[in-house]
Amino acid sequence: MTFWERIYLPAILGGLWTTLKHFLKTLFGKASTVRYPDEKREFAPVYRGWHVLKRDDQGRENCTACGLCAVACPAEAITMEAAERQKGEENLYREEKYAAVYEINMLRCIFCGLCEEACPKEAIFLTDRLVPSDYVRQNFIFGKELLVEGVEPEKRIDVSKRQKHVTEAR
Repeated sequence: MTFWERIYLPAILGGLWTTLKHFLKTLFGKASTVRYPDEKREFAPVYRGWHVLKRDDQGRENCTACGLCAVACPAEAITMEAAERQKGEENLYREEKYAAVYEINMLRCIFCGLCEEACPKEAIFLTDRLVPSDYVRQNFIFGKELLVEGVEPEKRIDVSKRQKHVTEAR
């Protein structure tokens, strides 16, 4: 080793120069942090977040409790119980069979999107909404009260970018 290599002075100065470059870049460059909740970071169009069970144009639930989403889920996060539609419930459910209980364990879910790919009725979609944090495990088991979208048009969630029939037409 040469004299300069033995005293490590060039290596130390090179490390200090790298540190100084990164410091100046963060000081005068674009900020890497976002002042949440005042500013919200834009998500990619393929981001998969909170699940939603869709309704049709008449406000009826699309889910027919076929169970394909639960079978396709690699984390086994989806559970459901099927029930028969009663007389007078034609405006609530689209088919004869519907999901009386539909639950997703969000702690198990890996947000892979296989449930939405497996659904033949386009009933379940992953939206761009974030799943809120909590300290209680039971609050992460989302039932139909959290998953089914509202009946009113203003409470509908736009999932047109993720729908199969829209992407197949392109």
